Amino acid sequence: MFRNKYDTDITTWSPNGRLFQLEYANEAVNNGSAAVGVKGADYAVLVALKRSPAAELSSYQEKVFELDEHVGMAISGLVSDGRILARFIRVECMNYRYMYGSSLPINQLADMLADKHQRHIQFAGKRPFGVGLLIAGSDRQGPHLYQTLPTGDVFDFKATAMGVRSQAARTYLERHYLTFTSCTLDSLVIHALNALACATSEGVELNIKNTTIAMVGRDMPFTILDEEASRKYLDGFKMSPESRVVQAENEEEDVIHEQPLDLDE
Repeated sequence: MFRNKYDTDITTWSPNGRLFQLEYANEAVNNGSAAVGVKGADYAVLVALKRSPAAELSSYQEKVFELDEHVGMAISGLVSDGRILARFIRVECMNYRYMYGSSLPINQLADMLADKHQRHIQFAGKRPFGVGLLIAGSDRQGPHLYQTLPTGDVFDFKATAMGVRSQAARTYLERHYLTFTSCTLDSLVIHALNALACATSEGVELNIKNTTIAMVGRDMPFTILDEEASRKYLDGFKMSPESRVVQAENEEEDVIHEQPLDLDE
């Protein structure tokens, strides 16, 4: 079998100027189960689709993590890498609170994560983090929504999605993001769920078992809703007619595997 001799180390460039290990890390993000983030004037919301358990007795894989009382994140890709980054940021948040007596600003937190990603793609002996993050938080400047990638890039969004079939979710968000600043918290959650539903495969319905909802705001700490609290949004949830149209439009372009590839090393 042919073996690519240019993918054995992160600092090895191919003759075409490609870093294959970095491309593999990005593919892990693109093949992970979908996650959606939206931001309004006062709140930011994260929703994520959990990986289906391989066995009947297995539980769903958690995809949303609380980092501090004012910030949390959703992941797509290698869950073990996501846990490492979550632990790193929790320590940074505690150190900042100990030193300055206040919460770590969200933009500074996102830059720390970008630097962490960068350190793993600039030196031999390490590999890139195969995980993408959606970071939702709130500070004195209001709610924030950032996305980080294995490349070390960090983006500030009003709304975005990542993971398998996420293009359909982004199409829905592009049609509605201008209304998010005037939306209530409940409306933001419904928009996020409709976008997430666009990214599901045919026959998969959002329910309290396979969907995680989290929110944060100016006067609200980062909260991951438990199953009982999620019933308010998910019991009887039906994909909106527009979401079905968006999903159908993207069906023909969907060339990614049907099953999400969230791996736990």
